[in-house]
Formats: sequence, structure tokens, C-alpha cells
Amino acid sequence: MLRVLVVFCLLSTSAFGANERLNPNLASEAELAALAGIGPELAAAIVAGRPYLDPEDLDASLSGAMDPAARQAVYASLFRPLNLNTAEETVIELIPGMTPKMVHEFEEYRPYTSMAQFRREMSKYVDEAEVERLASYVFVPVSLNEATRDQIMAIPGMTSRMAHEFEEYRPYRSLDEFRREIGKYVSEVEVRRLESYVTLD
Repeated sequence: MLRVLVVFCLLSTSAFGANERLNPNLASEAELAALAGIGPELAAAIVAGRPYLDPEDLDASLSGAMDPAARQAVYASLFRPLNLNTAEETVIELIPGMTPKMVHEFEEYRPYTSMAQFRREMSKYVDEAEVERLASYVFVPVSLNEATRDQIMAIPGMTSRMAHEFEEYRPYRSLDEFRREIGKYVSEVEVRRLESYVTLD
């Protein structure tokens, strides 16, 4: 499956709910600078380091400026969602509050075909509030050729126009074809970011 995350426009949120945080690929420099522990200089470095294709990329970028405890604190309000089907243990452990038991449960039910499946399986071990908190840190890649409009629109930063472009070029026969067609609308950096959210069966 090819899950694609397309950001035709940069969308971000400045007000946080319990399970909301900034995406380092989408947030403005000002929004990043406003986070505790970040500041203007580090915010500029985060923007310059885009795209972050997984949480480990962001962690590496912050490691020179913050110790592990400080990075864990930041990840309550800033995180690059991880791929439930491919993330390694060390990446899953970047989610604040993760335990060895929950890392094991994340891996045990692979491959995930939907977020509904993830929520169902995790609810065996934690309460609903914690399931939703964990769900806000992860994603299940979407099939480039089979995903519904709603599934495509769930990709962070997706717009109706870009969802239409995703659908217009189906069926994709290769990732190179995807890169070529979507590259007509967004930069090469953005294509790389989008590609990290999709799968091609």
C-alpha cells in the first residue's frame, strides 16, 4: 500500500487540545518558537531541516540542543506521527509515556489496516482516553490506489484539491509515477514527505 501525505497548503493549529500537537513539517516558524523549550533559533533550525520523514528524524534534529528528557517534554506538543506498520521499537519509544509492554502491543498486531483496528486492539490494555492519546501519535499508511476520499483527507495538511490530484492519476504503477505526477503541484521536498504516508500495493 502506498500511503501519501500531501500538503498543498501548510495547515497548522495554534491552540492545543488534549490530543493535539504541532506537526514539525506543517507548523510555522512562529508556532514552533512559541513552544516551551524551543525558541526562535531552534524553530528556524527545525524549519530548515524539513522534511521529517519519521519521528527519529525530528529527534536527531533536536538532540544537539536538548537532552532526552527535554525532548520527551517537547513531544507532548510537537511530534511527527509514526507509521504503525514500520516504526521500530526505538521510534515507538519516542512517544511520551510509552512502556515496554505497550511497545510490544503496538508491534504484536501488525500489520494494521485501519486506525479503527489500532483503537480496538489497544483498548484491551488501556482506557479510552489513553487509546486516543496514543492514536494521536500514529498513522496507518493509506493505499495510493484504493484509499477513499476520507482516508486521503486524513493525511495531515491534505486539501480537497490535492486529494483530487491523488485520485486523478490512478492507478499508479510505481512510486516514480506518483512522484512525477504529484511533483507537478508541490516541491520535491513535499513529494518526499507525502510519499512517507502512502503505500503502493
